[in-house]
Amino acid sequence: MKLRIIRVLAPLLVLLSCSGEQEEARQEVGDKTDFVDPFIGTATVGHTYPGATTPFGMVQVGPDTGVKGWDWCSGYHSQDSSIIGFSHMHLSGTGAADMGDILVMPVTGAPTFNPGTSENPDSGYRSRFSHDNESASPAYYSVELKDYNILAEMTASPRVGLHRYTFRDDSHAGMIIDLGHGIEDVTKESTIQIIDDQTITGYRNSSGFIRDQHIYFCARFSKPFEKVSSFIDGDEGEEKNLSGKLCKVFLHFNTSKDEQVLVKVGLSTASAEGAMKNLDAEIPNWDFEKVLSSAQNTWNEYLSKIDVQTINDDQKKIFYTALYHCLVSPNLVTDVDGVYRGWDGDVHTSTTGDLYTNFSLWDTYRASHPLYSLLYPDKNIAFINSMLQRYNEIGQLPINEYGSNETYCMIGYHSVPVISEAIMQDHKGFSYELAYEAMKNSAMDDSRGVGYMKKYKYIPSELESNSVSKVLEYSYDDWCLAQVARKLWKMDDLAYFTQRAQYFKNQFDASTGFMRGRKADGNWVTPFDPKSVSILNQGDFTEGNSWQYSFYVPQDVNTLIELMGGDEKFCTKLDSLFNTDPTIDNERAWDVTGLVGQYAHGNEPSHHIAYLYNFGGQPWKTQEMVNKIKTTLYTSSRDGLCGNDDCGQMSAWYVFSSLGFYPVTPGIDYYVIGSPSVKSATLHLPNEKTFEIKAGNVTESNYYIQSSSLNGQAYSKSFIKYKDLQKGGSLDFTMGDVPQEKWAVKLNERPEAKVVEVK
Repeated sequence: MKLRIIRVLAPLLVLLSCSGEQEEARQEVGDKTDFVDPFIGTATVGHTYPGATTPFGMVQVGPDTGVKGWDWCSGYHSQDSSIIGFSHMHLSGTGAADMGDILVMPVTGAPTFNPGTSENPDSGYRSRFSHDNESASPAYYSVELKDYNILAEMTASPRVGLHRYTFRDDSHAGMIIDLGHGIEDVTKESTIQIIDDQTITGYRNSSGFIRDQHIYFCARFSKPFEKVSSFIDGDEGEEKNLSGKLCKVFLHFNTSKDEQVLVKVGLSTASAEGAMKNLDAEIPNWDFEKVLSSAQNTWNEYLSKIDVQTINDDQKKIFYTALYHCLVSPNLVTDVDGVYRGWDGDVHTSTTGDLYTNFSLWDTYRASHPLYSLLYPDKNIAFINSMLQRYNEIGQLPINEYGSNETYCMIGYHSVPVISEAIMQDHKGFSYELAYEAMKNSAMDDSRGVGYMKKYKYIPSELESNSVSKVLEYSYDDWCLAQVARKLWKMDDLAYFTQRAQYFKNQFDASTGFMRGRKADGNWVTPFDPKSVSILNQGDFTEGNSWQYSFYVPQDVNTLIELMGGDEKFCTKLDSLFNTDPTIDNERAWDVTGLVGQYAHGNEPSHHIAYLYNFGGQPWKTQEMVNKIKTTLYTSSRDGLCGNDDCGQMSAWYVFSSLGFYPVTPGIDYYVIGSPSVKSATLHLPNEKTFEIKAGNVTESNYYIQSSSLNGQAYSKSFIKYKDLQKGGSLDFTMGDVPQEKWAVKLNERPEAKVVEVK
C-alpha cells in the first residue's frame, strides 16, 4: 500500500478534452513524490538505498541485504533475494561502506541471534523476499518477508524511524535488535537496557571506514513484549541490562492473526536520553499515516523548488528522483534541543542551529553544493556552519567526512569552494572572517602534499601519491580562496593564492599535450600512458587518468586552451577524449565507469568536461555530448546510474543538465549553458522570485539550440549569470535537430575562466 496526499484540481481536469492537455495538467498538479523512485541506482554500482528518510535527516531506515563487498556500500543491492533486517543509518551512493546501525528484524518462531547467509537464509533470521512485493517512495518503504509472512512497512521523521509490522499468521512473534550488525564495520562496544516492557535504550560504538562512530537509540513498542531473550558476546540468557562487545535481544510478543505491532526508534549521537527526547518530540503518537503524510509533505516542499514539464513521464521520474537523491545527505547530527557529539568527541550544544555530517566533498562541491546554494541556501549555510563548528573544535575543515569522522580518503580541501561560493554570492548567516581563517588554514596545511607544492610549485611524483590530481585540485581550491581574499581586501593573500592557482601549468607536458607526473629533479615520469588509471592512492592520478584530468582546470580554462594550442586544437582534443577507445589500463579500476571514449561519467573528475566546448567556440558539441550523457547514462530502472551517486553529485549533474546549464567553475559568477531537455522548468528562488526556462520544440531528437532569448531580448551567450537568475525572469530556447554553428561562437559570447595575475 502506497499512501499519498494528492492535491488534484478535479474541475480543471474535467474540462480538459485533449489527452496532451490532460497529461500536462496532471504533471503540474500531481504530488512531486509520485515521480520519485528510490530504487533507481540500487542495481549495478549506483550504491543508493530505498529506505525511508526525510531531507537531510539523521535517520535512513530501510532494508539491508548484504554488509560485505563493493556492491553493498549502502547495505542494499537489487541482485539480492533475502533481507537481513532493517537498520537506521545508510550512506547514499558512496564508494565506501559503513553505517547499518541499530538493526531491527521482525520474525516468527523460536529465538535465534544468527543472521544467516544469503546463500542459506534458513541458517539464521534472514528472510527471503521478492521485488514484486516491495515498494518504495519518499519517506516510505515496504516489503513482504516471505519466510515469516510479515508485511514490513516503515517511515521516518528527521531523527526517528517508525516501523509497522503486520504479522499475517497467528504464531509466536518476535523482534530482534542486533547491535552486532553493521555495514563493513566492527562493533567495538554495545549496550542494551530494558527500561520497561515497551521501551529499550542502547548504544553502539563501531569502527570501520568511519573510525569511531557513536550511536545511541531508544526503541518504543506499541504493545508490551512478554519476555526478553538476550545475547552478550555469545552467551544467551534473559538479561535486562546488557553490556559487552556484541549485544542483541529477542523480544517475544503475543500476537493474533493480522495484528500490527509498531516500533519507533529514535537516534542520537550524544546520549540515550537524547534519543528518547527526539522520539517523544517528533513522533509522540502511533499514527503511522500521519507521520508518513508529514514526511511526504516535507519532501514535496523540497522537490517543489523546481516545477518541470517533461517530454514524458519517464524523463520526469528520472529528474525528480535525481533531485530527491541530491537531498538525502549531508545528514543531521544535532538532537531536537541542539545537543550533539562533537568532532572532538565531547558533547556540546549547538549555538547556530542544526549541524550536519557526511560531507563527500570531493564529489559534491562540483554540483550538489552549487544546487543547494542556488535553491536551498539556508541548508547550505547550515552545512557551512557545521564545517566551521568542526574547525572551532579540532582546527580543521572537513575533507571527506562521514559520521563526524575525517576519513582522508579523497584529495583536495574542497570545503573551500563550498564556503567561497556562498561568500561570493553574498549569503549571510555565518562569519566571513572565521570562514576565511579556516579556509586559509586548510590551504596552508603542509600535509597531503601541500608542503611539497609550496616548495616545488608542483608535487614530485616520487614524494606523494596522486601528485598530478592533487596539484590540479589544490590549484582550483586556491583560486577560490583568492577570490574571497579579494572580496575581503586581503591583498597579500590575493597575490599569493593567485600564484598558487596557476601551479597546474607545471604539470602540463607540451610535448604530449597532457597533464603528467614529474619528479623532484624536474624530469617527466616515464613511461607515460594517458589511459593508465590510478586506483586506491597509487600512481599520479586520483580515480582517473591523464585523459580525464588534463581537462581539470575549471578556474583557468582559457589558459588551458592556450596550452593545448588554441580553440581548434582544444576542441579537437576534446573530440579525441570522447572518441578514444573506451578501455582503461588497470584491471582494478572498478570505480571508473560510464565511459564515453575516455570520458568517465561514473566518476567526478569528468563531470564538467562536456561543457568545455563552449569555451572553445563550439557550443553545439557541448549540446550533443550533454544530451548523449543524459539519455544513455541515466534511466528510470534500478540500474539507472552508471556510477556511484556519491551523496547526490551524479544526480546533481543530471538536474542542472536537464535545466540547461551547469556550474563548471563553482565560485564564478555564471553557469555554462548546455542543452535543456525539459519542456519547461520554473525555479522557485529563495528570494521569492521565479526563473523560468523554456525549451521550445524540444524532443528526444531536437537537442540543439537554434536561438535563445533572456527576458524577451535576443540572447546569444553560452552562459547565464547568477545575478540574472536571481532577478527572476525567463530564458527561452528554440531547439532543433541540426547544429546551429553560429550561436554563441564569438569571443564575447563565450564563457571565460581566466586567472589574472596580481602585481
